Amino acid sequence: MVQQGRDTAHSTDVVELVYRPTRGDILAGIRVRDRIRKLALLRGAVVALFALFGLRLIVTGAGLGQILLQWLVVLLVWSIPHIQANHVLRTIRWHGEHRTTVTEDGISVTTDHCTLTQRWSLFRGYRDTRDHLVLLSRDPSILCLEVLPKSGLRAPEDAIRLQALLDRHLNRA
Repeated sequence: MVQQGRDTAHSTDVVELVYRPTRGDILAGIRVRDRIRKLALLRGAVVALFALFGLRLIVTGAGLGQILLQWLVVLLVWSIPHIQANHVLRTIRWHGEHRTTVTEDGISVTTDHCTLTQRWSLFRGYRDTRDHLVLLSRDPSILCLEVLPKSGLRAPEDAIRLQALLDRHLNRA
């Protein structure tokens, strides 16, 4: 049953992660969000369309300027998630090591400079990937993500406990 942050009987189940966010961690979260919002499909279609048009320009002997502009658009559209990941990493890198605690109340992230506590009611659900657990915010555009890298877990059995804790409070997206 999804409790969404309401008062419940609290257990002592706590899972801790310690990690430094990487570009790959952030990119994994952005890719999950884009798949859920169908942006990955849209981006793929736009890239394919512009690439085909770019090939057509090459075959028909169009000017070099047109061809380069067309392929620049393809590269730019494809690279949007990578640009976003780089921007986010530049924004949070200086925070240093993240110490994340997941409990029945929610998620707390502590760095050298701040502590952020997020109740379960902030999230709509989560997606489990091979290397990450990505928590998705409730807002329609899913602007906020919490990416929990499995590499930050202290022991392999913590992954099972973390997944069980998330399953008690969130739906799988």
